[in-house]
Parts: sequence; structure tokens; C-alpha cells
Amino acid sequence: MQKILLGVGIALILFGIFGASYTWHYDHREAETLDKYATTDFQVGRDVDGNWESATLSLWDYRYDKAQLLNTVIVFTDGAPWEIEAVTKQTAKGLRNENKLFFHFPKSSLKDLLLAKEIRVKFFYDNGQSIDLPLSRKDLLAWQRKLRW
Repeated sequence: MQKILLGVGIALILFGIFGASYTWHYDHREAETLDKYATTDFQVGRDVDGNWESATLSLWDYRYDKAQLLNTVIVFTDGAPWEIEAVTKQTAKGLRNENKLFFHFPKSSLKDLLLAKEIRVKFFYDNGQSIDLPLSRKDLLAWQRKLRW
């Protein structure tokens, strides 16, 4: 009986160590581009004449910790910063938390987005962590294609 309890105890300890290290690693994962870190959706709104009306970015990020997104985002177009207020929401999805971030680009920034050679998005969590990643080449071209349409 003691051997069984010892075996179960060791298994629980190893499982706990694995689980804690996995969740910490996932919440502090590294990615080269924004699309590899989180799910994004970029949309452009137009008026009846086909002129730019608005552009929005939706971002979904999953984390195991309770850190919540802050309402400030900085978008860099070829290094020039655009600080934008965002709407955020956190929803528990099992063991992970789904963080949603949604914001409108200022209309004055759309020309810069269209002409940019690099776009970086930086967002922040309430635990002090920040994520600063560029768009992949594929996403940059897709955003600019939507703006050109």
C-alpha cells in the first residue's frame, strides 16, 4: 500500500511540475510575427463611394494566467507610433483564458498603413508583460490589399 501511495505521490508531483512549466512557457511563448502569437482579423469599412470609412483590428489571445489585456495599443508604421484606445474582454475557456482586443484605427493612419513597409503591434497586460510583434509579410500584404480594394 505504501508503494502505491508513494508511486501516486511521485506521479502527482511530476504531473504538477510538467503542468506548471508548460503553462508558464505557453504564457511566455515567443513568436516572430503577430499571426504566430495570436489570431487576428483586419477589416476595412468603406462608404457608398468606396472611400475609407474605418479600419478595425480584432485580436484573440489565449493564456493560462489571469493577466488581462490593457486598453492601450501602439501600432508602429515604419517606426512611427499610433497610440490607440482598445476595447478588451477576458473570458474563461476551461483552463485557459481568452483575451479579446478590438480597436479602430484612426482614419488619418490608414494611408500610413497602406504605404508601410513594416507594421508592428504592441499590446500590454496588467501583469507588466507587453507583446511587440510585426505583421508577417503575408498579413502586411493582405492588410494593404484590403485598403487598396
